Amino acid sequence: MLRKQQFSLSAKHSCPMSNDLTLIALRLFVDVAATGSFSETARRHGLPPSSVSRHIQGLEQVVGQRMLFRHTRAVTLTEAGSAYCLEVRDLLASLALATEQAQGAASEPRGLLRINAPVAFGRRHIAPLLARYQARYPEVEVELTLIDAYVDPVSEGADITIRIGRLKDSSLTGRRLTAQRYVVCATPDYVSSHGAPQRPQDLLAHNCLLYRGLGGAQKWFFRDGAGVFQAHTLHGNLVSNNAESLVEAALQHQGVVLFPTWLMHEHLASGRLVSLMPDHEAGIDDAIHDIHMIYPENRLRSFKVVSFRDYLIDRIGSPPYWDRSATDLPDGLA
Repeated sequence: MLRKQQFSLSAKHSCPMSNDLTLIALRLFVDVAATGSFSETARRHGLPPSSVSRHIQGLEQVVGQRMLFRHTRAVTLTEAGSAYCLEVRDLLASLALATEQAQGAASEPRGLLRINAPVAFGRRHIAPLLARYQARYPEVEVELTLIDAYVDPVSEGADITIRIGRLKDSSLTGRRLTAQRYVVCATPDYVSSHGAPQRPQDLLAHNCLLYRGLGGAQKWFFRDGAGVFQAHTLHGNLVSNNAESLVEAALQHQGVVLFPTWLMHEHLASGRLVSLMPDHEAGIDDAIHDIHMIYPENRLRSFKVVSFRDYLIDRIGSPPYWDRSATDLPDGLA
C-alpha cells in the first residue's frame, strides 16, 4: 500500500482547542487548504469530519480570523487564511526536517515521502521502482499521487514532483531526469497493408490516431538534422484524451501513433509496434520536452528526498533504460 498516514490522531485529540494552537490543528488546516475538503482530510487522518471541523473552528477562534470559506462543494481559503497557510506550511516543513535530523536520519532516511507524478509515467516508471527503494530504506513511508493536472508542489506539500515539459516555477529547484524522445509507430501488419511513411508529408495518406489535450487535437512536429520543427496537421478516425486508448487502437492495427518512448518501449521491444521515419525527429511542439524532478529548495536538506532523488537518477540512467536494449538494463528492469 503506497498511501500511508503521516501521523496518527487518537480520540484525545478530537476536542477543539481552548487557548493555544496545536500542531494537529495546524496540520489539519494545511491539509484542508490543500484538498479543499474536510471529508478528504478526515479520511487521510482517520478522523470523523466533525472532529476536523472542530479543530479548524478552534484554530480560527485562537487566531481571531476566519480562515476558510465553507461551500457545499468545496472549501477555499480566505485572504487571511491564504497568507496564514503559507507561513504554517513552511513552519511544519521546517519542523518535520528538524525532527528527521534529530532522529539521526543522516545515516538512515526516514519519515513520509510525498511523490507526485503524471499518471502514465508514474504508473510505469515510478511505482515499479518503489519496492526496491523502500526495501533499502525501510523507515521511509511513501505517499504516491498520480495526476495529470498541473500541481503546485508547495501548496500540495509534495517533496518530489515529476514534471514533463518546460519548467516555470522560479521558487522551485529542478533537476533534469532525462530527455524525452518521441517515436512514430504502427504494427507490422498495418505497415504491410498501408506501407511505411518515409517523410512527414506521407502521413497525410495514413490513419493517424490523435491525442486531444486542452488545446484540441495535437499537431505532430518533425525536423530532420539540425533543422527547426515544422508542424503538421494530420487526420484519422480516432481522437482521444487518453493515450493508452490510442496505443491500444494502434496495437489493433488501426493506425499510426506518436508518443514518447517511455510509453511505447515495451511494445517496440516486443516487436508488436515498429518505429517509423527514424531520420525525422518527432515531437508535439517546436521544443524539446525533458523530464524533470522538482522540489522546494528546503527539501534538499531532507535525507529522504536526497536519497530518493539519487536512487531514481541511478535506476533510470542515461540514456534512460526505456531507450536501451533489454541486455543493457539494470537488475529488475529487463
